[in-house]
Amino acid sequence: MILIKNIYYMLSYAYQVLNEEGMKNMGLESFDNVQKLCAEILIKGIHIQIKRGLKRDYVLKSEQMSAVKGKIDVTETLKTMSVLRRKQVCNYDDLTIDIPLNRILKTTMLILLKGDVTKLQKKELRKLLVYFSNVRETDIHLIDWNIHYTRNNQYYQMLISICYLVLKGLLQTEKDGSYKMMDFFDEQRMNRLYEKFILEYYRKHYPQLSPNPSPIEWQLDQAGDAMLPMMKTDITLKSGNNILIIDAKYYSHNTQEQFGKRTIHSNNLYQIFTYVKNKDYELKDTPHTVSGLLLYARTDEEIQPDNDYYMSGNRIGVKSLDLNAEFESIASILNGIANKMEISLLPNGV
Repeated sequence: MILIKNIYYMLSYAYQVLNEEGMKNMGLESFDNVQKLCAEILIKGIHIQIKRGLKRDYVLKSEQMSAVKGKIDVTETLKTMSVLRRKQVCNYDDLTIDIPLNRILKTTMLILLKGDVTKLQKKELRKLLVYFSNVRETDIHLIDWNIHYTRNNQYYQMLISICYLVLKGLLQTEKDGSYKMMDFFDEQRMNRLYEKFILEYYRKHYPQLSPNPSPIEWQLDQAGDAMLPMMKTDITLKSGNNILIIDAKYYSHNTQEQFGKRTIHSNNLYQIFTYVKNKDYELKDTPHTVSGLLLYARTDEEIQPDNDYYMSGNRIGVKSLDLNAEFESIASILNGIANKMEISLLPNGV
């Protein structure tokens, strides 16, 4: 399990908008479960969005009308025999608040009303729902989460992300049709949040290290990489000629068992090794160091990976980050990783 306040801190870094006025003090409040935290973020975030104005968009409507509006749909007019009633079927664009983004917000608020949130939060959610009276609910199983965000709707990105965590990560449907909130996010979604948190932490506190996901080219002896998979790091830190490639991992089990022995996940080690060696070879003509780090979120297991390995001149580190510790401790470990970038990451300056 992860401390609820640390979930908030992770969300705050992953979605910087949480640090805006009206949101930034929320980390000081006490939440005893994740759905209350998500509900509070949505309540305050939707309040802000309402002040800015809920997003509206043009939606194509088709309707039988006495007067012409938009374009006449001749085919539908003849098919429905509307002309006999002195009407025609018209297609026209209507500016409406009833758009997918707002439907997701409304549906999530209605579901949170049935969850384990406080009476005050339920009261606030009902107040907000008044502004969504002309918005329809949506089937949570049919939501298309591939949403394109622009400057006009970028604030919605954080709100929809919280809705995604609630609807896909916290929600279960009971046999009687009621809703029950799960205890925590599933592994896949938590991994995305964990990765984004680490990236945004370094972007905020160590911009001089140019933290970014970075593509790595395959270093081939001959042309022809069409069939090779793309390599892209989770996080790459750079300080002068020092490069650290970080692969963030959030698993239920941080090790695998082979022949009664606990070992590092082989696929993870192969991946980071491949990243490091290809990047190292790419920079072979300039003085440099390239290292890799598998940064696992600590689990309740007794054995946790925490080692440095030197492989053909490159350091491959494996470390566990305890997300159940106080945030100051989490920050201290992340800072320590970044501070090592100021010196050579290889033994004896090799």
